[in-house]
Amino acid sequence: MDLPVVVGVDGSESSLRAADWAADEAALRGTPLRLVYASLWERYEGESLAEDVGKPSEQVRAEDIVRVAAERARLRQPGVEISTDVLPEEPEYALVREGGGACALVLGTRGRGGLVGMLLGSVSLTVAARAACPVIVVRPGSDNQVRAGTRRRVTVGVGEQGTDSAALRFAVQEARLRRASLDALRAWRCPAHETTDHPLLACAPARLHEQHAVEVLDKALEETPADVDLHRRTVEGPARRVLLNASHDADLLVVGARRHQGHLGLQLGRVAHAVLHHSACAVAVVPEPA
Repeated sequence: MDLPVVVGVDGSESSLRAADWAADEAALRGTPLRLVYASLWERYEGESLAEDVGKPSEQVRAEDIVRVAAERARLRQPGVEISTDVLPEEPEYALVREGGGACALVLGTRGRGGLVGMLLGSVSLTVAARAACPVIVVRPGSDNQVRAGTRRRVTVGVGEQGTDSAALRFAVQEARLRRASLDALRAWRCPAHETTDHPLLACAPARLHEQHAVEVLDKALEETPADVDLHRRTVEGPARRVLLNASHDADLLVVGARRHQGHLGLQLGRVAHAVLHHSACAVAVVPEPA
């Protein structure tokens, strides 16, 4: 049985955009779509209230939310098999668990206060840091781009994993499904302590670092299928800045993530964290093997 695309919904506009994206993603992959609403409504409304009214009001609201999202998804992609679930749990834990049986998790942004639509909400950030499957976060303005393919470009940041990169494999798959070009980027920098003021030597360290970036990129892409419209680029600068600049010309930005154990538990690296917060297009965070 094909693993479903799972999307977290909560009634917000950002989650409805995510549901649109997830419906398109499921149609592209030929997989089912599962819509999940998770909330600890039982903790706040209690069993006695549930007995009095038949169902807690929050549960009724949650069921309405997933019903509306499912109807919207069916109208958008009539051929996709859709299921829904309402889970009385913390959304972070529920969605991470759902990711264990999904081909991809799709989430909205849900920022807070004056940063709504800019910074990522805590649920999406936590799930991206912990899920076992790729997590796609649909940024504001990136809705409809799965279906319409307005730029017809998938961009992937290439790290040191070479041909073993899970992010690169995911990006190749997405580009083929969308019939889009694949833009593979490798950022490089020349450390400040390696520069020299001598005019004949000033460019030598930079050329060495650039050549290394070219070699890493070529090695990583050597097994890319011939039917992929592949474009490779090495760009000088911090990886975060290079990828954020590239996101303005892409429908989807794909980054690999090696999770780090910190004092707050599993955390994303700085590059993945930055693009999730500030990318101009949707971002896929793909877990890389440790």
